[in-house]
Amino acid sequence: MSFRISLFCILLLAACTSEKNYTFDSSQTEGLHQAMKVLTDVMVSDVFSPPVASRNYVYSAIAAYEAIVPAFEDYISLAGQLNGLELPPQPNPELTYDWEVVATAATLSVGKELTFDRALFKRLSEPVLEMLQERDIPTAVFQRSIEHGEKVGKHILEWASRDYYKELRTYPKYTPSDKPQSWVSTPPAYFDAIEPSWRKMRLLVQDSARQFSPNYPTHFSTDRESQFYKEAYAVYTALDEGDEAEKREIAGFWDCNPFAMEAIGHLMVGAKKISPGGHWMNIASLASRLAGADIMKSAEALALTSIALYEGFISCWDEKYRSNLLRPETFINRYIDETWVPALQSPPFPEHTSGHSVISTAAALALTRVFGDNFAFDDTTQLEFDLPVRSFNSFIEASEEAAISRFYGGIHYMPAITYGVEQGRNIGKLVNERVQTRAVAE
Repeated sequence: MSFRISLFCILLLAACTSEKNYTFDSSQTEGLHQAMKVLTDVMVSDVFSPPVASRNYVYSAIAAYEAIVPAFEDYISLAGQLNGLELPPQPNPELTYDWEVVATAATLSVGKELTFDRALFKRLSEPVLEMLQERDIPTAVFQRSIEHGEKVGKHILEWASRDYYKELRTYPKYTPSDKPQSWVSTPPAYFDAIEPSWRKMRLLVQDSARQFSPNYPTHFSTDRESQFYKEAYAVYTALDEGDEAEKREIAGFWDCNPFAMEAIGHLMVGAKKISPGGHWMNIASLASRLAGADIMKSAEALALTSIALYEGFISCWDEKYRSNLLRPETFINRYIDETWVPALQSPPFPEHTSGHSVISTAAALALTRVFGDNFAFDDTTQLEFDLPVRSFNSFIEASEEAAISRFYGGIHYMPAITYGVEQGRNIGKLVNERVQTRAVAE
């Protein structure tokens, strides 16, 4: 349903400011960031898997970028740069638009179609749109801006419909191997494997899902003198050396597990959390606000971050189901200590490589491109989930902590982190090289 219908009452109350005298202030960005937060909140409620969440973010963020880029001569369209993306409908150069409204409408129109809970999406969206209307935007400008954002959103959704996602929904469930080194589902919920065929999704930048295939994991062995056993034992004792409380805080801060379950007596209770990609999209908004970025630079930061995340998940998931390695929890319970429980719940997919390591590194490189090295920030993302603020001197520093958090959490062997960081670095560099946003070379 068009936002025009849901906005009818708002538009009736719109101020009668003269369209002729109206000038858009490019420093207005809050609508865009709040629209992205609406998408995040609905996805947390809907419990989207991390790979699918990255898909929802990338199309929503690209819609915002493409909807407003014609108004900013220093920036260029992503059409022709991203696989299969054609130039979307263009605004009428003779008419006036409010570009914050355009970007917000584009984001919301795409996000609404890619999520499940339409009632929740509508309820969370309305305050964002009401906030924009309070800026005394002329009625005709406001309505025209909504319409243009929705037109671009429709164009992006049509492009999204050809990415093979719908076909993957029809695939049968993944059947785990019975080999001793292979992944099996883990307690407490024993979920089925998530997105085993994600590698088949249409890529936007990479040549193939295996363009940056990482090194294989260490050769599996139960021999106590083997390298693999030593790596598993290192996970087993990861919290024994140094500051255990700090390690647990780091692990919890970056957990971002949409499937977290807790056993309370005979009941299983779910704890809804932000996805790893959602955490980094929020960092992109935090950085944009902190830097005082205008609407176009904010849209650029969100688009580049989302592309890095999306490409990272495809590359990482290809490796996960190629090497198909069991989680430390499984190995340790079988061969070291049957009572051991990791600090974090093991996610429902194979171990190698670490998704956090891949996507965090790729996203950090995208954000570093936009905002520069040594961009210090306070990450307040987890406050609403009752976790403390953590501070970082750069995006790379944050990504390094995100990567090692998976070792502290007991859900990854160290090679998955080391090779995952390298994999993410390669993806981030490729995105930065191939996706140009500025009219003048950066």
